[in-house]
Amino acid sequence: MSSPYAHGPAPSASVIPMGGEALGQQAKGAAGCSFFALLLIGVGLVALLDPNGAPNKGGWLFIALALIPLAFVFLFLRHGWKARKSFIAVDHVGLWIRNPIGGKVIPWDTLAGVGLHWSRSTSKAVGTQFSLELCPSGPIDRDHPVLWNLVRDEEPLQPNLPRLRYRVPVGKKNKPLLVGAVQQHVPQLWLGEAEREPNHIGFPDVKGHKERTRGAR
Repeated sequence: MSSPYAHGPAPSASVIPMGGEALGQQAKGAAGCSFFALLLIGVGLVALLDPNGAPNKGGWLFIALALIPLAFVFLFLRHGWKARKSFIAVDHVGLWIRNPIGGKVIPWDTLAGVGLHWSRSTSKAVGTQFSLELCPSGPIDRDHPVLWNLVRDEEPLQPNLPRLRYRVPVGKKNKPLLVGAVQQHVPQLWLGEAEREPNHIGFPDVKGHKERTRGAR
């Protein structure tokens, strides 16, 4: 009999699309970079076309500098487009992650606890941040190609829990559905909600991941 993990979430699973949220975040970044690029281009054109004096050829420098934020616009939109089909799903097997790299399930029977953390961002544009904290009951592959950027090494939520755990960022709109689905399927694992320090989401260990996987993949 084949493993249920190989076929994706059950038809009855609670599915939370993440692509729209990812596109929205990347679009905001692209808009900010576009504004900066247009500003540089405008300054450059004013310098080149100044009717009150000789054209300042230094204006070309501003126009050239505009290529930098325009490159970021391309990267933001490219990342958002690749993430458009991303989702999180919850069923009786576990929590399923689908991102631009691939798909992977985190089975409930490999976890010792699940909780929700939230914090206030220092940026008004970001607002309150939420994350689902999945604490494994044993060792995990911190460099898994699909899940590595969700791994955090921090003080454990409880003394009997490991330092390494998965942190899944959750949008405000999706929080009630995701929390409800987890509580429905594995109420025995639920650790509750807790407020954390501002900007608690943090960043994955990119440098460590590159060092540990250099030449291994």
